[in-house]
Amino acid sequence: MKQLAKITRRWCGEVPIYLYALGCGGVVLYLWASFDIPYEGAGSTTSFQIIYTAAIGWFFFDIIYRLIRERPDRPLAWAKNRYFTSSSLAALIASVPVLAMCAILIPVFSSLKAMIPLFTQFDWDVTFIVWERSLLFGNDAWQVMQPVLGYPLVTAAIAVSYHIWVLLLYLGVTVVALSGSVNDDLRRRFFLSYALAWSLVGGLLATLLASVGPVFAEPILGIPDFAAQMEYLRWANQQVPVMTIPVQDMLLESYTTKDNGLGRGISAMPSMHVAVCVLFWLTAREVSKTAGRIFFWFMVLIWIGSVHLAYHYALDGLVSLAAIWGIWKLVPHVFKAWDSLPLPWSQPAFRTNTVPAE
Repeated sequence: MKQLAKITRRWCGEVPIYLYALGCGGVVLYLWASFDIPYEGAGSTTSFQIIYTAAIGWFFFDIIYRLIRERPDRPLAWAKNRYFTSSSLAALIASVPVLAMCAILIPVFSSLKAMIPLFTQFDWDVTFIVWERSLLFGNDAWQVMQPVLGYPLVTAAIAVSYHIWVLLLYLGVTVVALSGSVNDDLRRRFFLSYALAWSLVGGLLATLLASVGPVFAEPILGIPDFAAQMEYLRWANQQVPVMTIPVQDMLLESYTTKDNGLGRGISAMPSMHVAVCVLFWLTAREVSKTAGRIFFWFMVLIWIGSVHLAYHYALDGLVSLAAIWGIWKLVPHVFKAWDSLPLPWSQPAFRTNTVPAE
């Protein structure tokens, strides 16, 4: 009963996350029905498989890491006492809903990205190009970076980092959900911010500021301004494989065939790559200074990469940074209001931290 109470406390404290997710789900179902959009369930199945495989992977990594660090005399007894107690099982069960939400978010977001042309035209690119050039004395951001980054090996390495980012969507959220280093308040702040990021930044703002980015400016909009950048990237790919080139070709083909499967859809402003990195940076710096520094520089690398690899204008990352910062500041007020309600789980004795201490 004690462990059941712990699970219930955590779930009750996270009710705003689930309510918001359900509301977003209702909106998406309505849009699918209104526009007769077929949705492939395989994307959701794949996403669930990946995220729960990541959870298992994190479990074994944590065991191996702590065995090496602590070197217990009786490893099996140590592992049993640490990982197979009723308290640990309760913490795992309590994490199932948020991990399920994260698994559903990715394929749903892919579907929404593919639906943007149904609601609006991609008519912001010219404006963003003009704004960016006015800030950079007539230059495009990629041209400013090119003297430093314009080498095939450098480009290929940045492309690898850009793809490593996807680990944040699966392994990253798993670590936040399961790690004892993340207390309950930080944990629920992260996951509500995560849901808001995908829906408001990657959904609403992406539709209101619809743009395709430099890589698709010419094939979709007939804007030839970034032909030189794409010529360089394709030449670099001939020297050293640049992982983003075949992905960009796939995205363009999916756009023309109206494929809304997992990982499809075109949208530049704002950058969800940068948005997710900003959220992990803000979360990591609450855990430790070292983790904060690591994720800050990873965010900078992804922002630079998003421009160099022609996915985004530099402004896309700036808008993402501002939007996630605002969400991060707003979310604690949501939970403060929720905790102040005269409900059983809002009382201090009911809201004790249920995450095992390190």
